[in-house]
Amino acid sequence: MASRQPYRPDPKILELGPDFYDPVEAAQFPRAIPRFLNHRWADWVGLGKAGWEAHFHRFEPLPGNLPQPLALRYHGHQFRTYNPEIGDGRGFLFAQLRDGAGRLLDLGTKGSGQTPYSRFGDGRLTLKGGVREVLATEMLEALGVNTSKTFALFETGEELVRGDEPSPTRSSVLTRLSHGHIRIGMFQRLAFFGETDNITKLTRYCLEHLYGEPAESGPHSLFELVAAAAAKLAANYVASGFVHGVLNTDNIAITGESFDYGPWRFTPHWDDAFTAAYFDETGLYAFGRQPEAIHWNLAQLAGCLAMVAEAPPLADQLRGWGERFEAALTEALLARLGVRTRNGEEDRALASTLIAALRSRDATIDRVFFDWRGGRDPGPEAYPTEPFRALAATLEGRATPRARKHDYWEDDLPCSMHIEEVEGIWTAIAERDDWSPFEAKVAAIRRMGVAMRAA
Repeated sequence: MASRQPYRPDPKILELGPDFYDPVEAAQFPRAIPRFLNHRWADWVGLGKAGWEAHFHRFEPLPGNLPQPLALRYHGHQFRTYNPEIGDGRGFLFAQLRDGAGRLLDLGTKGSGQTPYSRFGDGRLTLKGGVREVLATEMLEALGVNTSKTFALFETGEELVRGDEPSPTRSSVLTRLSHGHIRIGMFQRLAFFGETDNITKLTRYCLEHLYGEPAESGPHSLFELVAAAAAKLAANYVASGFVHGVLNTDNIAITGESFDYGPWRFTPHWDDAFTAAYFDETGLYAFGRQPEAIHWNLAQLAGCLAMVAEAPPLADQLRGWGERFEAALTEALLARLGVRTRNGEEDRALASTLIAALRSRDATIDRVFFDWRGGRDPGPEAYPTEPFRALAATLEGRATPRARKHDYWEDDLPCSMHIEEVEGIWTAIAERDDWSPFEAKVAAIRRMGVAMRAA
C-alpha cells in the first residue's frame, strides 16, 4: 500500500437522489477519547492530516463532500424472515472519496446516533462492540479477506444499558471505510415498493461506480459481478475459519466486501456446526453453512433484478454458483497455504486433501496453516496421522520456500483470534482500562499480514 495519496472527494451517492436516503444529524457525545486511528488507510485516502476528532467524532463535513450525513434506506431478510422496518438505524454514510487505486470508497459510521430507522434503539455502539470490530477487520484484512476497514474508534463517555453484556457499559462511535454500503437489502426495499425505475437506477450506479463497468451493461452483468464477488467472499470466510454470525441480506454488500461485525468468531477447528451467535439456535449461519447462506441471499437479489431483466439468465447464473464457489475455495485455501496454483484437477485434489486433514482436528486451523505454510511438511513426528501424511504426499514437488521468508514463520505460535483471547483483551480494558493487550494484538496481526504477503 502506497502512502500520502491526495484527498479526492467524490460524493456519487447524490446521483441516486432522495428516494434512497434520509439526511440526518450526528449525535453529540460528551467525550472524545481516541482508541484506534487507522493511519495507514488514512494516508491511502488522503486523510492522514485530517482532524480526527472534528471529522470522526463530531462528524463535521469533509471538504467538498457530503454536506450532511445520509441514513440509507433498505429492507432485508433477517434469519430468512423479511423485515421492512429496518435501515441505517445507528449509522450513516458520512463521506465518499477515491483511494490511491481510484476506487470509490465510503466512510460510514456505527453508533453515531438515532435515525428514522432506529425504532426503539438508542443509536449507540458499546465500546466492546467497537473493539471487537477493530479486531475482526484487522484479522480478516491480514488474512487477505475482502473486508471493510475500521477507520476510527472513539470512546464517547456515555453509559449504555444492554441485555447481552454487563451494564452499564462504555460507549463508542466507529467509522468504517468500505467499498460501498450498497447492500442486497437496498434492492429488496425497492422491489417491495415496486420501484422498478429505481432498481434500474441503482443497478446503473453499482455498475459504474462500484465495478467500473458501463452503466448500460444491465442487470445480468451486475448479477454476474456480484455472484463472483460473493463466491470469493464465502470461500475466504471458510479458508480463514471465520464465522460472520449474521449473514442477513442487509449485511451482504453488492461489492462482495465483508462488513458489519457483531457476534463474529473464528472457529478453532474445522467444525461445520460451529456458530458465532448465541441466538442462531438452528445453526443457519454456522461455519459450514455460510456458502449456502450467501447463495440464498444471492437468490433474493436475483428476484429483485428479475423485475427489470429476463429471469431465465439470472436463474442460470444462480445455478452455476456452486461450481464458482468451489473454484474460489480452492484458490483461497492454496493462497493461505502459500502454494501457487498449478492446474484445476491437481489444485482441487490438494484442496480436498487439505480439508480432510483439517477435519481431523489434529491441530487448530491456524496451527495447520502456520506449520504447513509454503507446502512444507513439518514431519511425521509433528503430524503422524494418515490425513496429514496424505497431505504431505499430495504436496510433494509443490513447496514454495519464499512463502516462509518472513521471520513470523519462525515464531512458536501462530497469530490467532479465538474467543478466549478476544474476551481477555476486553477484560483488560473493562477492568483496568489497560489497552496494551489490544494494541499488542493489532501490531501482531499486522505483522502476520506482512508475512502473508511476503511471498
